[in-house]
Amino acid sequence: MDGKLFFIGLILAILVLAWVGAGVLWRAAEMAEIVAPIDEVAYEGLTVVTIGTGSANENPERHGPSTVIGFRNSLVLIDAGRGVAEGLRSAQIPLNQPATVLLTNLLPVNTMGLDDLLFTGWLTPREFPLRIIGPAGTQALVEGLSAAHSIGRDALGAALELPPAGGRIDVIEAPNGYSEEIGGMLLEARSLPGGPLPALAWRFSQGATRVVVSGSGWGREELASFAGRADVLVHEAAYIPTVEELEGTGAEIPNPERIEFERKMHTSIEDVGKIASEAQVEQLVLVRLRPPPFFKLQISSIVGADFNGEISVPDDGDVVFEAK
Repeated sequence: MDGKLFFIGLILAILVLAWVGAGVLWRAAEMAEIVAPIDEVAYEGLTVVTIGTGSANENPERHGPSTVIGFRNSLVLIDAGRGVAEGLRSAQIPLNQPATVLLTNLLPVNTMGLDDLLFTGWLTPREFPLRIIGPAGTQALVEGLSAAHSIGRDALGAALELPPAGGRIDVIEAPNGYSEEIGGMLLEARSLPGGPLPALAWRFSQGATRVVVSGSGWGREELASFAGRADVLVHEAAYIPTVEELEGTGAEIPNPERIEFERKMHTSIEDVGKIASEAQVEQLVLVRLRPPPFFKLQISSIVGADFNGEISVPDDGDVVFEAK
């Protein structure tokens, strides 16, 4: 009997050790994904990657708005919301690979990750200035950001002997109609009027493929025209109920004027399908998500009432389009 008990105990000990060992290996592999260097990525065709799909409201499952457009090894980042560094790692993109950031407007939701991108990417190290192209006011924003971090930036660069250029920013304020070629991609800007501050939509063309990214809830007609027959439109889908809808629930409404202002600032989940339909795009990628509704199927169903093309409700780090 004692021999049997010893044998059973030995087997149990081996199983426990194997279980613990597997857990250690799994955790080690998980940590390697978090801290290991990331190889430069390259895409055969024009590609869209959602880095952050959230909005200005806090959401532990979605970082602030940010999208990568890539072709071969050239990557352009549109907007830099909260958590952009973590979002790039989730997409397995090195922090120092996107050399240019395009801003759709200067609302804080689009710019709060700029210093994160700049200085965390510098540690990689980035050896060249980060380029930022945005609407009027971008120069002042960057000057303020640089001034705020100048003491820490200079100390960090000297202590770690980082390339001085990597902690700097080059700025272009883009007018309506601005265009530039980057790595085989033609990018173009279109002003979106009617909002409280200047805003731009961005169009990328490579061969016959076209992708349009917007970060503003105004200028609907201009956006639909600019995105006409594009392969992909990346745009927001915000749930903002009307004052009447909230009153119907019996909820207290302390500031109805704010609700009406936000509805003018953002594209409702009930309207984004109409814009995509007017533009006759092939695929609509919904970002800047502001729930409820809570499920992707619900979102697709609401938007699909007005748009018959492909609807994508991505997570952070998803490759949502890659031209063949």
